[in-house]
Amino acid sequence: MNVMRILRHPRAAVVAHDLVMVVVSWLAAGWIINRTGVPGVIESLPLATELFLVLLVQGLVLWSTGLYKGLWRFASFPDLWNIARASMFGTILIITALTIFYGAEVRQVLGSVLVYPAILFLTLGLPRMCYRFFKDSHLPDKAHTAGLQRVLVLGAGRSGALLERELRHRGASDVIGFLDDDERLRGAQVHGIPVLGTIDQLPRISREVGADLAIIAMPSATNQQMQQVVEICEKSNVEFRTLPTLNDLGNKATRIDDLKRVVIDDLLGREPVSLVWDSIREGLAGKRVMITGGGGSIGSELCRQIARLNPVELIVVDNSEYALYRIDHELQTEFQDLIFYSILGDICDSATVEKVVGEYKPDMIFHAAAYKHLPILQTQIREAFRNNVLGTMRLAEAAERHGVSNFVLISTDKAVNPANIMGATKRVAEMYCQNMNERSRTRYITVRFGNVLNSNGSVVPLFKEQIAKGGPVTVTHPEISRYFMTISEASQLIMQAAVLGSGGEIYVLDMGEPVKITYLAEQLIRLSGKEPGRDIQIVYTGLRPGEKLFEELFHELEPYEQTQHEKIFLAHPRQGNWDGFSSELRSAELAVRRYDTQKLKHILLRLVPELAKTSISTKPGAAEPDVIPIHRSG
Repeated sequence: MNVMRILRHPRAAVVAHDLVMVVVSWLAAGWIINRTGVPGVIESLPLATELFLVLLVQGLVLWSTGLYKGLWRFASFPDLWNIARASMFGTILIITALTIFYGAEVRQVLGSVLVYPAILFLTLGLPRMCYRFFKDSHLPDKAHTAGLQRVLVLGAGRSGALLERELRHRGASDVIGFLDDDERLRGAQVHGIPVLGTIDQLPRISREVGADLAIIAMPSATNQQMQQVVEICEKSNVEFRTLPTLNDLGNKATRIDDLKRVVIDDLLGREPVSLVWDSIREGLAGKRVMITGGGGSIGSELCRQIARLNPVELIVVDNSEYALYRIDHELQTEFQDLIFYSILGDICDSATVEKVVGEYKPDMIFHAAAYKHLPILQTQIREAFRNNVLGTMRLAEAAERHGVSNFVLISTDKAVNPANIMGATKRVAEMYCQNMNERSRTRYITVRFGNVLNSNGSVVPLFKEQIAKGGPVTVTHPEISRYFMTISEASQLIMQAAVLGSGGEIYVLDMGEPVKITYLAEQLIRLSGKEPGRDIQIVYTGLRPGEKLFEELFHELEPYEQTQHEKIFLAHPRQGNWDGFSSELRSAELAVRRYDTQKLKHILLRLVPELAKTSISTKPGAAEPDVIPIHRSG
């Protein structure tokens, strides 16, 4: 069985050819040296023994040089160099062995050193180059004659094999080889197409085979692996694409051959999220689900994800007509059997909230509507408080009145030790939902996470716009870093946390390691085909008011623990004085109606005392206001 497997190996014929050429070269060298008709080099040694030793030594040397990793179809100068090295080194080893064990004469040894390697080089190298010349010149490649792209597939696993089959059926490309780092695939073939080498050999192999395109077929690759592969592709100067990720393949109507450009999500996304879909489906299927801010980045992705889980009804609320139109059109197109309602309305409007929640009576509310642009809100305290706090209050109270089972507040890491108005208002919203949970049958759950890649108003679209204009790309500080996750990952984990909670929890999503914004800018520049510092400059503009160098996911008074899901943590909330808190909120409502921003600053500083250390004061030179005592529990 092992012999048959060896004989069927794709390199068996090549190895057999080379061993025959070793024998021919040795016999030819012997004839030239002796001129006596005796085929061997050493007259006193039996020919069979001599040839056995030569084949053994030279065969091992040829194999060790890596000569059989390449194909004759793509024979190149590196292959000729390997043959030259193997010929010389093999000759030295052969003559050394013959001299030591059989007492070969010096004259014969020196003659073999001069003659045998030259003959072997010709007999091994010439057929290879002739074969390539024949293929390239006399049988023009079908991809070039038909105008097809010559493709190298990076990854010879299941995804790579499926991709090759799809491309072949589609007839738009010609896959000429695979590259894979798996040692077991050396010399193998996938659907008759060879594995030409490892991925780090892409720059050399792409030149040798004349590749037009490299396709990364590694949908389960980690962000670190993707970063390494993309760096190799950039060095090879060959155009490259990638397959959709496992999340894309699992959550969208995406085919294996739907290629896309590598985007920043592919480099900063982490290992695919493993969700407990049974519990999510059980928690959401057959339910009336309402999503506020449904036209935004997170809200619209929640709409897409939940629409696939067969809810009875989906109620989408947004105050942006255009954003609501886009998600309405998308849902109508992709989910024709879905019953959903698009509501144009403001959650700060009590009449709208009462009408929508009272009429549609949702079982679950995902509250994603919020103002989030930090620099703008820093000077718009009234609108930030009105939308992020009072809007949440209106919705949370309506949920209690109309018997909503679950209310999920989507919060932010900026609510931890907030240094800005946006984070402080989200922190107050968290506190309100926690206190509502203590006196209501509705389960109020908070989900907290960091920045979302490519969300509306985030840094990635800004950088892309700056790169498109030729730069510079502006970063506030060389050391500033943020936590990032993809929109899809964030939305899925929000749904998972929603079905985990029993009420009152703050769930914190595992954001992985923080990413330096400078690194993010550099990667976006490279993905655009330019070089940072040469084609596009990066300029540091200084931290903006309320901006921190790094964000935190947990407060020091919020001990946390792992949940049953590895990417979701449970932070134990701080307990507050409900009577004092309610009094402050009533005062804040009155200040909002009167547009009294100074009063709102006082109230916000009392509700979120951490803010007084970093962000705002009530007037220039004023001392920090007194704060009401907040009872905390660890």
